[in-house]
Amino acid sequence: MHIDETKLHDLLGSFVTDLGGSFHAISAVIGDRLGLYAALAETMPATAADVAKRANVGERYVLEWLRGQTAGGYVTYDAGTEKFSLTPEQHFALADPGGMQIASAFALPVAVTKNIDTIAEAIAHDEGFGWHQHDAGLFEGTERFFRPGYVMNLVSSWIPALDGVEEKLRAGAKVADVGCGHGASTILLGQSYPNSQITGFDYHGPSVERARTLAAEAGVDVAFVEAAAADFPGESYDLVAIFDALHDMPDPVGAATHIRQSLVPDGTFLLVEPMAGDDLTDNQHPVGRLFYTASTVICVPHSLTAPPRAALGAQAGEARLTEVLHAAGFTRVRRATETPFNLILEAKP
Repeated sequence: MHIDETKLHDLLGSFVTDLGGSFHAISAVIGDRLGLYAALAETMPATAADVAKRANVGERYVLEWLRGQTAGGYVTYDAGTEKFSLTPEQHFALADPGGMQIASAFALPVAVTKNIDTIAEAIAHDEGFGWHQHDAGLFEGTERFFRPGYVMNLVSSWIPALDGVEEKLRAGAKVADVGCGHGASTILLGQSYPNSQITGFDYHGPSVERARTLAAEAGVDVAFVEAAAADFPGESYDLVAIFDALHDMPDPVGAATHIRQSLVPDGTFLLVEPMAGDDLTDNQHPVGRLFYTASTVICVPHSLTAPPRAALGAQAGEARLTEVLHAAGFTRVRRATETPFNLILEAKP
């Protein structure tokens, strides 16, 4: 076998980046949990001692943490003063409570690794591994990872892109948010459209309880009910939404069929899914890689827990999702809008 050294070096360069990124994920989770990003933001330009004192943690640990964060481009270092700081962009992404909180996203792979042996066994035997079987850090990380995107887009872009929905919500509509998890999207809808009756549904009891707590803390009048997508209660909904969850379900056609049956005749199904092209070659980029690899250990395993084990995967694409919606009886399906990370479909009975 002939080895092309240039190609080998390129591959090894990617490997070093990925291995470093794996450890960076752990470092970022630690920084997020211990408040190190916030402590740096509050004391910068700062020494390790300044950050350690503000966060009340060990100084030597903080120094090594800051060095690693600097090497990864998440923290800025001034060699002249030997102090650390955050640029406005780094602050918004990492330390601002109202910002992107990107460090929280690293909680997802860290949580998955806690069950890596069991997941590997499930893959080896073509069995499922349910969402509810994951470490609780996955649920928190998912809510914190997706929430900023909902805050930036749901009310300002996605809802206005739907035919006549915004007007109904402002006047007072009946809404179901299916697969709501910790309720980030449900709470946002409740805050934005107080005249509407909004209920979040999720099959995972602990997530429903957490959603209720977060809604109470936010002072938002929304309800949360433990129920699966294929049989959540209620009828005559003006709007039913699923955010980044249909592809996880064992029976997406069954879930979509129940949603269609629960809508009023002129109701709307808002489906938000990860952005993806219809072919593998369309998704050969960093975002596609993120969704494919996460889907291998989170989305597909859950979908394989029950018949018909559809396993759409997190990169199903618009054509496949449209097939599912048509199979469920929806007659009109269109791409309402999109973001680099989100595909927003509108389906009508």
